[in-house]
Amino acid sequence: MSYKYVKLSRSDVKGKKYKMEFYNNDKQRIKTIHFGAVGYSDYTKHKDDDRKANYISRHQSSENWNVPDTAGSLSRWILWNHTSLNESYKSYLNKFSLTKL
Repeated sequence: MSYKYVKLSRSDVKGKKYKMEFYNNDKQRIKTIHFGAVGYSDYTKHKDDDRKANYISRHQSSENWNVPDTAGSLSRWILWNHTSLNESYKSYLNKFSLTKL
């Protein structure tokens, strides 16, 4: 599936931190992914490089981080990429050639 636009916001699903909504060229929403478990820290919170390296090592063999629309990919590139959520979001948009809606 090809996406053009995305929108990041707080999740309304119990137990999840965020949701990413994916839109086509006509700005019609076609997919929503909830990600990030409430109650667990992430790199944007603790800013610990060793914990980031451990997360990447633990998850890299079981998740496809080369697609924009999986919970694993969103966690990796939004929650575990940079110490700032905003910086990670910008990097994610650039990596997957997406536009913020």
